[in-house]
Amino acid sequence: MAAALDPQTALAEAASAGIHCMPIPTPFLVGRVNCYLIEDDPLTLVDTGPNSGKALDELERALAERGRRVEDLDLIVVTHQHIDHIGLLEVLVRRSGAEVAALDLLTGYLGDYRHAAELDDEFAVALMLRHGIPAEMTQALRSVSSAFRGWGSGAAVTMPLQDGGRLRLRDRTFAIQHRPGHSPSDTVFWDEASGILLGGDHLIKHISSNPLVARPLDADSNPAARPQALRTYIASLVATRELRARFVLSGHGEPVTDHRALIDERLQLTERRKRKMHGLLANGPLTAHELAQRMWGNVAVTQAFLTLSEVLGHLDLLVVEGAVVEHEQNGVVRFEATASVAAPTDTA
Repeated sequence: MAAALDPQTALAEAASAGIHCMPIPTPFLVGRVNCYLIEDDPLTLVDTGPNSGKALDELERALAERGRRVEDLDLIVVTHQHIDHIGLLEVLVRRSGAEVAALDLLTGYLGDYRHAAELDDEFAVALMLRHGIPAEMTQALRSVSSAFRGWGSGAAVTMPLQDGGRLRLRDRTFAIQHRPGHSPSDTVFWDEASGILLGGDHLIKHISSNPLVARPLDADSNPAARPQALRTYIASLVATRELRARFVLSGHGEPVTDHRALIDERLQLTERRKRKMHGLLANGPLTAHELAQRMWGNVAVTQAFLTLSEVLGHLDLLVVEGAVVEHEQNGVVRFEATASVAAPTDTA
């Protein structure tokens, strides 16, 4: 492959191909979310930003810089279900009449967003209680989550997308590739002709895309049979690594201009973190929440669900290796180290 581009050159190359990055403000720690205007037929917006007046104002200004209005949009493409990516969906569809393209698994979720968000919260509460987060903290976190719902919205999916299918515009065709892990619905859009990958939050340069344990899109709450988000995410990264991408246009921050090197770095970080958690279990069994507190201290309280997801993901890897077993007592699960950790494999 050719040498990696610098991020600004990648953005300029994308713009010359008619794909314009529009960073939109969010109220979240992650900062701005990148929406992309694709000047093609149909005129396409990839992701929307959160449901706020400030986000809408900045989106309108960014569109105006391209000589466009919200009412000109013909198609809105959703990369995944998180609220900073779908929040303005309802408003934009109402004003523009645009078609909505999203992974077919998201049809029900976006079509009844409020109900789906309530099911997500029920699942999260049961999961947190099962893995040692105190009930009072769990209820406080649920209240925060309920308040955050207002930053999201939904709409009817008029163009369901299938993994392995094609999204055809006049001047380009994207291969649709389901890459779950960060969320159950993460979808990347691969333009092989240009080498540009629209990656959403699947791969972000400056931060790892946390594999959050989430309710399956085709099932109700069942924390005892939870998805193994990190194992799923690793498989998705390995698949993305094989793409001959010039660069990845991410959902946050700068373009990723050497996706293989970044993926290898992230896989190595996973290996190191897995080994550290195994070492912390040497002194006896712990709940996932207790292990999170040993890893990150008070962050495991302020970011309880995120750190819980991180710990559970690495414990899943250890359980599969036979290095850890889990025991349930009175509805709470503890993890115990039983063997040494397997040697890392070469991902290059």
